[in-house]
Amino acid sequence: MNVRTALLAILLSAPALPAAAATILVGPGESVTRIADAARIAKDGDTVLIRPGTYKGDVAVWAQKSLTIRGFGGRPVLDADGRDADGKGIWVFVNGNYKVENIEFRGARVADGNGAGIRFEHGSLEVRDCVFEDNQNGLITANFDTAELRIYNSSFSRAPREPGRLHHLLYVGHIKSFVLEGSRFHQGYQGHLVKSRAGRNEIRHNLLVDGPGGMASYELEFPEGGVAVVVGNVIAQSADSPNPIVVAYGAEGSRWAENRLLMAHNTLINAGWRPAWFARAWSDKLPPDTQIVTRNNLTVGLGGFSVSLPGDHRGNFPLPGGAIEPESLDFTPPAILRGRVDKPDGPLGELLTPRAEFALPIGTQPLAPPASWAPGAFQSHGMVTRQPAVR
Repeated sequence: MNVRTALLAILLSAPALPAAAATILVGPGESVTRIADAARIAKDGDTVLIRPGTYKGDVAVWAQKSLTIRGFGGRPVLDADGRDADGKGIWVFVNGNYKVENIEFRGARVADGNGAGIRFEHGSLEVRDCVFEDNQNGLITANFDTAELRIYNSSFSRAPREPGRLHHLLYVGHIKSFVLEGSRFHQGYQGHLVKSRAGRNEIRHNLLVDGPGGMASYELEFPEGGVAVVVGNVIAQSADSPNPIVVAYGAEGSRWAENRLLMAHNTLINAGWRPAWFARAWSDKLPPDTQIVTRNNLTVGLGGFSVSLPGDHRGNFPLPGGAIEPESLDFTPPAILRGRVDKPDGPLGELLTPRAEFALPIGTQPLAPPASWAPGAFQSHGMVTRQPAVR
C-alpha cells in the first residue's frame, strides 16, 4: 500500500467530526420568521435567539438532544391563540438537555385541560427569567424518573377560571429532581400553585403568595413524599382559598425510598379567618422512618404548624393575623424577633440555612450572615428590588 492509499484509508476510517453549532435568529426581518421553522431546522447544540414581539399560534415541538433558546433585545411573547403542539401545549421538549431563557408563554389550552406553556417530557430542562401566564398549566412534566428540572427567576400566574378543572401553575411529575429558586407564583384557581412528585425537591427563596383574587388550593404540595427541602420562602394562602392546608406532604403516601421534609426560615401566612394547617404531613400514609425537621419558620395568622407535625422542631414562631400583610409585599420581621433564633446547626445546618432572599420583581439577592438571626424568610429588611439583567 502506497502512502497516498494509506492516508486515504485513515481519512475514510476516522469518525466524522460534529458540525459546528449554529445560532439561529428568529423574528421579523430575519430569514427565519417563525419559531416552528427554527424548531424544524435546529441541530443538536444550536442556539435559537428570538427577537421581541408577539408570536401568535407559533407552537413547536423541540426534538434536539441539546439546545439553548433565548429571547433577546426584549422578551418575546408566545400567545397560543387556540393552537397547540402535539396536543400538549405551546412548546414540547421531547428528550434532551435544554435551556430556555427570557420567554413569555400565554394562553395554552388543550382538550384534556392540561395545556402547558411548556411540556417537558424527558432529559433535563433549565428555565430562567421566563413568564407563564393564563395557561391551563404553566409548566408540566411527564413521568420519567431520570428527568431533571430547574427553574430560576421566573413568574407563574393567572390560572384560568374553568369550574371543575384543576389547573396548577406548576406541575412536576415523577422525575428525579426539581429545583425552584427566585420565582413568583400568584392568582391560582382551584389547583395548586406548585405541585411536585419529584424524588428530590429544592424549593428556595421564592414568593408563593396567591394574592388578591387568588383561589389556589395548596400553595405547595408533595403528594408522594420524597426529599423536600423548603428554605427561605414566603408562602401565603389567600382568604379565598378553598383549602386550609398551605404546605402538604405525603397526602397520597410515598413513592420514593427516601422521605424527608425539611423546612427552615420560611414565612408562612394565612390571610383568612379560617384556621390553617401551615404544614401537614400524612404520617399514617408515610414510612415510619420519614424525617420531618423544621427550624426558624415564622407563621402569621390563625393556624397550627409544628404542633400538627411529627419530628424535630425548633425556633418556630407564631404571629397574629395582620402582623404582616402579604399584599404589601413587605415582609420585614418585627424588631422583637431579631436575635430570637440561632442559625440552623447540626448535620443539616448548612442545608437549612438560607443563602439568599427573594428580591422584587423576580429573583434573589445574596444574604450575608446576619449578626443575629430572626425567624422567617427575611432578616434585616423585607424586600428589595432586583436590578433587571441587561440583555
